[in-house]
Amino acid sequence: MKRIMFMNRSQTRRLFILLLLTAVVSCFPGKESVFKKTLPLMDTIVSVTVVTDSREAAEKAVEKTFAEIGRFGDLINFYSDTSELSQINRNAGIRAVRVSPETLDIIEKAVYTAERSGGAFDPTIGPIVALWDFLHKKKPTEMEIRRALPLVNYKDILIDRAEATVYLKRKGMMLDLGGIAKGYAADLAVDLLKKEGILSGLVSIAGDIRTFGMKPDKSPWTIGLKNPRQESGKDEIIAKIRLKDQAISTAGDYERFFLGDGKRYHHLLDPKTGYPAELSRSVSVIARKGVISDGFDNAVFILGPEKGMKLVREMGVDAMIIDSNGTIHMTDAIKEYITLENSH
Repeated sequence: MKRIMFMNRSQTRRLFILLLLTAVVSCFPGKESVFKKTLPLMDTIVSVTVVTDSREAAEKAVEKTFAEIGRFGDLINFYSDTSELSQINRNAGIRAVRVSPETLDIIEKAVYTAERSGGAFDPTIGPIVALWDFLHKKKPTEMEIRRALPLVNYKDILIDRAEATVYLKRKGMMLDLGGIAKGYAADLAVDLLKKEGILSGLVSIAGDIRTFGMKPDKSPWTIGLKNPRQESGKDEIIAKIRLKDQAISTAGDYERFFLGDGKRYHHLLDPKTGYPAELSRSVSVIARKGVISDGFDNAVFILGPEKGMKLVREMGVDAMIIDSNGTIHMTDAIKEYITLENSH
């Protein structure tokens, strides 16, 4: 499952200061232009870009958006004892927990993604995620994984919409929404920006991006897709894609990984085996909503190019898959708005 990047408090503070200094403000009175600001939220980097002719309107909308993303992130933080998600996990096998509408909604959407993907995406993968330590390059033993796997089953999530409660049927189960939460947060952010009167912009939360409207020159937003096997040591782009009113999410085996025993151990874990999936290097999914692109890029990555492309077509979304051999697979429709770099 895709995870978010974590920083310690000191690193976060230094980054916060740096990003404040580099925030972009390029609005001019009476002329539509771009306002962009970046902050650390949800333990990753969040950028909000809006197009407007009013600097005051831009600042007001962006500040409200950051507050909304932060509020949502606090609700579903896997590592915070005070989050609603942690309350659900602590009470697994004990009692149902009443939660906010946003927490209930994202868990319902996570279960939907699990059902449609046949469990390739599974939000109950928490017990497996907790075993892996990618920062210190430590993998769990086979016995540890074997013990945790029976706790992974999205069918054991009981949701009562009328009572606004969530219950995990067995003690030890843990929800981890890291594979879908950033896309959902991007959707919340765009909805809020539109309510504030912003007609065009882009919200980027790590590898999950949601666009709406057009750039000031009335062209689509252009997103670069990273080469999962960097050759130059720089941020090498393998393709550029043009988006309008769409979301894109990318899951890659290059984000958090370590090498050992001649293998690459990365953070995209197969819920059925407890080990990193091996059929893909990166998967980008394009959909109307971030919650769809974010959830299904993980599922397609786990399934690999053959089963993953079948799922993509069933869902009516677009995707680019780079398989374990480096071969690129694309849906037909995406070819109209993607440009591969010359070297690929």
